[in-house]
Amino acid sequence: MKMDNIDKKILNIINKEFPVEERPYKKIAHTLGITEKEVIRRVSMLKQEGIIRRIGGVIDPKAIGWYSTLCAADISPERIEEFALVVNSYTEVTHNYVRSGSPNCWFTIIAPSKTRASKIISEIKDRFSINIVELPARRIFKIDVGFNL
Repeated sequence: MKMDNIDKKILNIINKEFPVEERPYKKIAHTLGITEKEVIRRVSMLKQEGIIRRIGGVIDPKAIGWYSTLCAADISPERIEEFALVVNSYTEVTHNYVRSGSPNCWFTIIAPSKTRASKIISEIKDRFSINIVELPARRIFKIDVGFNL
């Protein structure tokens, strides 16, 4: 898919200034001088093409009393797909990715409690007979990751 300038402007707005109101796409449409229906169509296409993976708020887990941790495991290449399906089946998992090196699989859990996070980790460990390293944050460094298109 080749994006035009309007697609890029929509992405910039969604990334940095998503309107928190009853009809956010109408507000975006007004800003860009196009119809709400056109914004919705374009956002749908950007989602279909995988350019937009998710639209949602970012909440600080600690601020709402939840627990979060980064986890790492070594998974054999032939089991990575199965591992990803299992890990992704937990709604508390927010990120799951493969990296080169060891450990090669990393995922983030944000759960209502440390007990719930530990249960998830234990279930995954048992399912795959693996060790999972848990790396809870000691200090948070929030980096503003905005991409100006």
